[in-house]
Order: sequence, then C-alpha cells, then structure tokens
Amino acid sequence: MANVVRDPGEHPDAIIPDFSQADPAIVKFRREDIALVYGSKWKQRYFKKVGKDYFPLGAQWDIVHRKWSPYFVRAGTDWWTPFYPADNAQRPTGPTCDGCHSVNYDIATGTVTEWNVGCERCHGPGGDHVRQPSRANIVNPARLDTVAATDTCIQCHSQGRPLTKPEPGRAYDWPVGFQMGRRLSDYWQLEEHTLGETSFTHFADGTAHKNRMQGNDFVQSVMYRHGVACQSCHDVHGTSNNADLIKPGSRMCLECHGPNSPNGPHAPTIEAHSHHKAGSSGDDCLACHMPKIAQTMPDDFVRSHTFRFITPELTERFHIPNPCTSCHADRTTAWAKQELRGWRDRSPWRVAP
Repeated sequence: MANVVRDPGEHPDAIIPDFSQADPAIVKFRREDIALVYGSKWKQRYFKKVGKDYFPLGAQWDIVHRKWSPYFVRAGTDWWTPFYPADNAQRPTGPTCDGCHSVNYDIATGTVTEWNVGCERCHGPGGDHVRQPSRANIVNPARLDTVAATDTCIQCHSQGRPLTKPEPGRAYDWPVGFQMGRRLSDYWQLEEHTLGETSFTHFADGTAHKNRMQGNDFVQSVMYRHGVACQSCHDVHGTSNNADLIKPGSRMCLECHGPNSPNGPHAPTIEAHSHHKAGSSGDDCLACHMPKIAQTMPDDFVRSHTFRFITPELTERFHIPNPCTSCHADRTTAWAKQELRGWRDRSPWRVAP
C-alpha cells in the first residue's frame, strides 16, 4: 500500500508493460502521457494530469494474465457515474480515487501531504508525535476498540458514499473529513443492499460481488461481532505472506479455530470437518470459507470476507458461486448437494435442502 501510486518520472520501472508491444486498438495513449501509475499486483492503471486534477487513461494492464483491456466505468455501475460525464477523460480522480490513495487530500486545492497509504492514513496526524514521540500523541489502531480499529481499514476497503456532499457538483467516493480517532459512521455510509437482489456491488445474500468490499463483507461476519479486527489476521506493515497475513493461509485460521475448540470446527480433526484429504485444496480453510468471488478484473477475483460457507443451493437460487463446484468445475450443483447430504455432521437444512 505504501507504493501503490508511483510517479514514472521518479520511478521509470513503475510502468510494468512494454508499450512498444501495446495493442493500438486498446492503448490510445503514450508512455509519456502517464503522470501517475496505480497498482502493481492485480492490475495497473494510468493517469494523466490536467490542471490540478488527474484523469484516468482508457486502458489498464492485467498483471495476472499479462494483457491489455479497456478501462472505462460504465454508466449505471458505480453510484457516482450519473454525476460525471460519460467520458473517463472528464472524470477527475480526486473525488473518485485520490482520497484513499494519499494522505490528507485537500479537496479545495487537489494537493496531498504524500501519495500512497502513508503513516497518517492509519495513525492520524503525526506532527506532534514527530516532534516529541509518545504513545499519547499518536493513534495506534491496535489499542482501539474493535469498531474503531476496523474503521482504519474500512475507510478505504469498502463501497459506500459520504453522508454529506462535501463540494457542490462533485460526488466523492471516499469518506471526506474522516481521520483516525473519529467514528467512520459519522462520515461514511456503506453501500446499501436489498436481500434477494443481485446488484453491481452485492450478490443476492449480501456477499460482495465487487472488489474493494472487504469491509462490507466483514461487518456482516460472526468474527466482527465477537471482537476480531482486521489486524487480528493482517499486519499492514508487511509480511512475507500473501495479503500481509500474520501467518500463511489456513495457519492463520487455526490460531483461533481447531478440532473440538469452542470456536469450532466441532470435529476431531480438520480432515473430518472438511471431508477432504489432509493437505488437499479442499482441506484448506480459505477454499471453503473465503472463496475468490469478488471481481477485480475479468477472470481475476479476490476472497470473500464474510467467512460464510456458500451452499450449492444458493448457487441454484441466486447464482452466487459456491466453493464446491468452483473447485470441482466439471460437477453440477445437484452433485454437490448430494455429496453434502452424506456429511452427517452437518445440518441438511443448512447445507443441502
């Protein structure tokens, strides 16, 4: 996060693809047009500067599949599209992106203290702390209550909209005015959802359909209700594990969950709980409880954070991808339901009606 936005003038290596090989039907700008680069893991997007604002260019690089695709936010998708022209080149990133990708974005001047997720983004104003370091003059999310600690991440890892309009004529897609130590819910409303309806942001059961909705998912979870916070699993200062997990994958889950523990699973072994061979992909906690179903790019998805098991029945009724037939892609939901009926340790009314 500390390097997601880079200036190619200062960092020429920030631009990943070879522009000499770019498809001219998709990429209609030059390397020299790029003022800022966003992203280096899943996708990379490019922005030019006009006046005090930056504007998105019309193509993005799919890092996973190493290919170009058009970049354009269609009308009727994100809630803010009616407030801007249909042309990406007339949609400034200040209101739509920059508040989360910088520290202290000033909506009046378009200036920032620094680009990227710097210290003050999560720890609040740090001038006093720099002059005289003390625990008393800086916010440490680890010492906050669960709600306030999780607000640290939800301020950007969620889909929503400000409670008030910060500036006439501009729709802001980030919580203008929020700083650490304040209550996020005083500034930000999570995107609403009606159960049973599939929308641009949500599946019919309320699970995230779109990327950057980990917060929308997490606040629905049993974990959140019981005091687990984002930093219970992630160390945002960086680890060698994917997603900056404190420990790799399922090992993180097993810190709190284990055979016959009060937190579950209520089975003598993880293998008995998963009904898959130990060490197999089906025996992995994340595979069943955090399936990759929130889309970030075509054919590229990030993990759900509700931790619910999505049943084949929900796939049949509401077209929500389930982990069984997502993994066993050659099988049907009818097959998956029949298999689950044989799992005598599960309620048949919950998993395979």
